[in-house]
Amino acid sequence: MSNDLFGASEVARSAAIENAGKGELVGSLIDIENATDQDHGDIATYLFESSLPGYKGWRWAVTLSRTDGDAATVCDVVLLPGPDALLAPKWIPYNERLQPGDVGVGDIVPTAIDDARLTTGEATLPGDEDLDLLSIDLLWENGLGRKRILSIEGRDQASKRWYEGDRGPDSEIAKAAPLPCHSCGFFVPIAGSLRQAFGVCANAISPEDGRVVSVDHGCGAHSEVLA
Repeated sequence: MSNDLFGASEVARSAAIENAGKGELVGSLIDIENATDQDHGDIATYLFESSLPGYKGWRWAVTLSRTDGDAATVCDVVLLPGPDALLAPKWIPYNERLQPGDVGVGDIVPTAIDDARLTTGEATLPGDEDLDLLSIDLLWENGLGRKRILSIEGRDQASKRWYEGDRGPDSEIAKAAPLPCHSCGFFVPIAGSLRQAFGVCANAISPEDGRVVSVDHGCGAHSEVLA
């Protein structure tokens, strides 16, 4: 190549072959990148095609340096990805990889201490004056006795997921239902701040039995659809 300022392409190839272990693993010379460093003099990186199994599109990068006209010496030999290199997919933390249904019997999925979906139980308790008026059941519902409960962000995420899912008002079964869930005798409102929008179906013959449904969801097994 015309930009081989060192005239050391064979020296670079020999270094790449020595690193690869076999000559057939080092392909043709692709390019030479030249640079000048104030501390190390002239520097050149020779790029060779790689035939190493599993490294499609990668390149052997051999860096040589030369000071004050001395013979070029090998500084480093590494494999670098080319523009069309086969790369491993970007690593994604486990908590971002998990999908509904991934957790099975015996699986343990730790929750981060700073999970934005949760807040401390005490953070949702009312003031001292109102606190005295709450029963034990309401104190538990408000968070007393639990280290963490749903934060506003956690409730918003759950509400959006449930309302836009298969048991919200826009599902096909809800659109075909004669009446909404909130007027059904089998509808059991859930506790807490979400009770105004969601409940649980308790009808054994309904496809939603035991599941959280929105108040405006529905199915054909409504309690007031009489024979």
